[in-house]
Amino acid sequence: MWNFLVRFILRNRLGNLIAIILITAFMGYKAINVHLSYEMAQMLPDTDTTTVVYQKFKETFGQDGAVLFIGIKDEKLFTLEEFNDWYDLTERLRKVDGVQEVLSIGKLYTLAKNDSTRKFDFKPVFQQKPQTQAELDSLRTLIFNLPFYDGLIINKETNATLMMLTLDKERLNNKSRISLVRDIEDEVAVFSSKHDIQVHFSGMPYIRTKTMKMVQRELLMFTLLSLLIASLVLFLFFRSFKAVLFPMLIVLISVVWSMGTLGILGYEITILTGIIPPLLIIIGVENCIFLLNKYHHEFREHGNKVKALSRVVVRTGNATFLTNLTTATGFAAFIITGNKLLVEFGVVAAINIMVVFVLSIFLIPILYSYLAPPQLRHIKHLDNKYTTSLIEKVVFLVQNHRRAIYLTSVAGLILAVFGISRLKTTGNVVDDIPHGHPMYVDLLFFEEEFKGILPFEITIDTRKPRGVMQMSTIQKISELQDSLAKYPEFAKPISVAELVKYSKQAFYNGDPEMYSIPNSQERNFIMQYLPSMKAGKRTILNSFVDTTLSKTRISVQMANIGTRDIQRIKDDLQPSIDSIFDPDKYTVELTGTSIVFLKGTDYLVNNLLTSLILAVVAIGILLGLLFTSFKMVAVSMVPNLLPQLMTAALMGFLAISIKPSTILIFSIALGISVDNAIHFLSRYRLALKHNNWDIRLSVFSALRETGFSMIYSSIVLFLGFAVFTVSTFGGTQSMGFLVSFTLLVALFSNLLLLPSLLLSLDRWLTTRKFEEPLIELFEENEETEVNGDDLPAEETKEVEEIAMTDK
Repeated sequence: MWNFLVRFILRNRLGNLIAIILITAFMGYKAINVHLSYEMAQMLPDTDTTTVVYQKFKETFGQDGAVLFIGIKDEKLFTLEEFNDWYDLTERLRKVDGVQEVLSIGKLYTLAKNDSTRKFDFKPVFQQKPQTQAELDSLRTLIFNLPFYDGLIINKETNATLMMLTLDKERLNNKSRISLVRDIEDEVAVFSSKHDIQVHFSGMPYIRTKTMKMVQRELLMFTLLSLLIASLVLFLFFRSFKAVLFPMLIVLISVVWSMGTLGILGYEITILTGIIPPLLIIIGVENCIFLLNKYHHEFREHGNKVKALSRVVVRTGNATFLTNLTTATGFAAFIITGNKLLVEFGVVAAINIMVVFVLSIFLIPILYSYLAPPQLRHIKHLDNKYTTSLIEKVVFLVQNHRRAIYLTSVAGLILAVFGISRLKTTGNVVDDIPHGHPMYVDLLFFEEEFKGILPFEITIDTRKPRGVMQMSTIQKISELQDSLAKYPEFAKPISVAELVKYSKQAFYNGDPEMYSIPNSQERNFIMQYLPSMKAGKRTILNSFVDTTLSKTRISVQMANIGTRDIQRIKDDLQPSIDSIFDPDKYTVELTGTSIVFLKGTDYLVNNLLTSLILAVVAIGILLGLLFTSFKMVAVSMVPNLLPQLMTAALMGFLAISIKPSTILIFSIALGISVDNAIHFLSRYRLALKHNNWDIRLSVFSALRETGFSMIYSSIVLFLGFAVFTVSTFGGTQSMGFLVSFTLLVALFSNLLLLPSLLLSLDRWLTTRKFEEPLIELFEENEETEVNGDDLPAEETKEVEEIAMTDK
């Protein structure tokens, strides 16, 4: 197959180049239509019970994550000028396109008893801006006498206050959300600058918008950094601008194709698909290093350029194909998770890793066939004294100190087991933002002043019409709220019970001492003052009950706690819920963004563990196609699974938790790190044939030949993934740091442990099955005829001679 392919590549050089240029132009056109994703990632399948409950909640009560919070803390808040400017800011923000409603101390409502209509009037506290300080002081006293708003809109003890902006959910799911948030920030900046007050922003709409802007910025940054590092490393290795230019051209084409793939499949740029371009640059450069090293090695052997280019394809085609396939398999394993974000990442990454292989295997021979043969300075890197010295030290260790290598490996395994025992599984809704980032600092402000802003919802179904308005139900809601108050992670709840308490206070002409559930004698008088609930009519109750008055909600804002704490609270609450609301009469469900995130995290971690196991099995099967022998597959996996265990141990020692953003590291690293083993073992088998099955000689011959490429490619991969450590996102930082560590350990493991195992287990491993693979790597005894009609005459003559010399 590879003989046919190399003939096709070199005989049709111009046609192949034109085809690649046309496809690249088409992919570039499709890439133009690719946009950032602004929707919240759905971590659970549509059929999951948690998703079903959450969807029902949104259909009944609306979106729970559509509120943007703006907070300040200032002792001069209730001075006339500053308060009036805050009042004006509230009015300006209400007029911003995309803002549906604003609640702030300048826009509060109170209940007033109307004895003539025997109803409560829903009135604004401020009919207009206060004209004097005395008027403001009077209204301030009124606000402070409304317990309903204490801890919700204002913290009376610290003079902190916040605005709650309800945003149009349609605007939140498209690109216009960026301009919406920018318009809000611009309006707030005027107030902040005038009064020199630090203003804090938070809420899921704000966090999501800022996160996607960061993704957009980092996509460009990582791509440029990856190109820069790869270029520098290639130049340092090969000391040739051509060895930099052509690999960079190949990876840039692959980046265009990857973005075009997103466009063709209708995918958007997410926090994961955004890192695919720099990943492809790293992987593409790795391919080019192996191919260029092989080209220079072959040319040094016989000085025939076309023969060397032909052998690049023939002798490394299968190995390079398999290394890319195992890498793609590591990414493709994410497809089984069922998570939209990870499925799209796995599909696009797997497809384009194989695209990089095709581009590399075509363009390296084509482009270099147009160039003059390598000069002596171009192949001097094969005799680099530092790399050669390192490889000879490796050979010496493998030859004389295998026991020390085994003991070190066992010690590493024991250390890994201990470190893994310290691993914890957790995650936060706002998990990947560094603690020093302004968004995280703002989040802490709202936690300190108002105990948090993340949605936690409890829905109560009374299973009968108007069941919510029965005082027995309201009393039970109040009791459940008393249970919620025991948890410092929860802010003050909002529910129909709070409205009833507020109604009692209004019935007694605003006396704050009367803010409580009415007793049996008060109920009939007070309840008749509440507004009636009619279908399609907007009242104060709509946000808390459905149209039949059979369902209601308790809405609580929560701190940014981990999934373990959320689960603890959920488990602690359930007995209280069951004791207050008889499960035979009521249906009580916990939902909201926090609960969905908890279940989604558990679901993803379990599925990612499954995908990791699948990746190990799939890569093992691919190695089995190459080597056939189960023994050889098992031995080749050992030096590549050990680094995975060491990485898990490092996470345990550094208290890096297992969560969706860190567990995907293992599948990625495994797929990449096994490349070195494939290149080494494939060369080892060829060396066996050349050395009359002398195992010892073949091991060291393969080590010396592939060692250069293993070291060079590992350095590129290490530095390439290290780029991600400068990310703003904690998950991306962890991926960069941990994958780089894994690949570094895998390099030494494949250089030292794998050859040592081959020598120690020599005859047990090198069986007939190993000698006769299902996939033939090298076709050395077949003719390699490249009838190069497009090649210069002297090169065509050289090609025709390959059949006579390539033995």
